[in-house]
Amino acid sequence: MVAVESAEPDDADAVADRWADLAAGQRRYGSHLRPDESGAAIRELMARAAADGRLDVARTDDDIVGFVRYDIERGPLAQDVIRGVVRDLYVDPERRGEGVGGALLDAAERELLARGADVVTVEAMADNEDAIRLYERRGYRPHRIAFEREVENDKRSRGNR
Repeated sequence: MVAVESAEPDDADAVADRWADLAAGQRRYGSHLRPDESGAAIRELMARAAADGRLDVARTDDDIVGFVRYDIERGPLAQDVIRGVVRDLYVDPERRGEGVGGALLDAAERELLARGADVVTVEAMADNEDAIRLYERRGYRPHRIAFEREVENDKRSRGNR
């Protein structure tokens, strides 16, 4: 049985380890995050998110098997909506397909709605078909598209302007 609940600051290490798994797995889809070099920063980020009530975990009797981190988008620009943002969503590979990801997403959406969100956004790497399918099944549709290209070769050919 898996229960989704608010994370405790003491969960930060276990969540950070799973974030490292998430980041390492995303590299096959083109992510530039370097999990090995990010450990301390992620532990601090996850502890802060847990303390602020912006981190939920999926827990079995003896272990955390997934997590979701979320918050309300903040910034100086006025918008038509209050945007809730799911920053990270991860389920241990052996627990995928059991509804854990959907339960984590449900929990994040409920909390973001309670905090005033009008819309919720999630991100997925363009080639991560499993994540895209999950979000599309849940009613998410593309809103923004980011494009990327390497520029180092261009810099050399233009004389490093």
